[in-house]
Amino acid sequence: MPKSFSELEKSHPCFGSHGATTGRIHLPVCPGCNIACRFCERSINTTENRPGVTGRVLKPEEAAEIVGKAIEISPEIKVAGIAGPGDTLASDNAFKTFKIIGREFPHLIKCMSTNGLLLNERADEVINAGIDSLTVTVNAVDPEIEAQLNDYIIWHGKKIEGVEGAKILIENQLAGIKKIADAGITVKVNTVLVPRINGAHIAEIAAAVAEAGAEKYNIIPLIPSAKLKDEPAPNCAEIEAARRAAGEYIELFLHCNHCRADAAGVPGKSDISRQLYAKIGPGSYGENFSHG
Repeated sequence: MPKSFSELEKSHPCFGSHGATTGRIHLPVCPGCNIACRFCERSINTTENRPGVTGRVLKPEEAAEIVGKAIEISPEIKVAGIAGPGDTLASDNAFKTFKIIGREFPHLIKCMSTNGLLLNERADEVINAGIDSLTVTVNAVDPEIEAQLNDYIIWHGKKIEGVEGAKILIENQLAGIKKIADAGITVKVNTVLVPRINGAHIAEIAAAVAEAGAEKYNIIPLIPSAKLKDEPAPNCAEIEAARRAAGEYIELFLHCNHCRADAAGVPGKSDISRQLYAKIGPGSYGENFSHG
């Protein structure tokens, strides 16, 4: 059985007010992605602190060693998560990794993040993987708006662009959230705030995901990059307005740190990722680090 929302509030850094006292480790085992977000620029480096970045891509078989070392260094770690650097459902790597983690470290909370394109059809696999919480990135529930944030999707081997691809993505996100929430798994939704594009759309997103069963909502300010590198990042007033709009429909999550795909340690207090990855062998840097 997945841990309840009240249990997650006590131990998971992404829930409750204890975020600076418990730790997590993100395992970067999923290199490939199946959508082309216009603001996303995945990268392998050790300098940037943002989603989609990792120092290396791990194989699922390396996960147990990494988690063991992480807990030795930082016993505060209570959560093993998978958040990329690509999408967790675009391959089987996340499921293979969670099987290993569940066997070797059954006490750890397990969580994952996804763009949700394949969530509806892979929901049973997500549920059977024994995860305790799921984060889904939903940037619009109007295909016309989503198409301004996402160039295309890769859907069953086909590249589908524009509004047509956006419609498929949104339908699968909302249907998948409902399936996961109905199974008793806590769902958090992330929305990348791009004021010019989806700033006036936040209330509609929050209402839709709450109706589908999401329990937490996180507004992530745009980090200008890739095709939206010239788009201004939202200012404090724009972020606060978006939070007010969303807060009418769903409980907010307010302490996002733009975590890397290989983040490890206590958010805001310690980062042990370099200690971890410096102690293991050469990484699989070039492995399918692309769309599709």
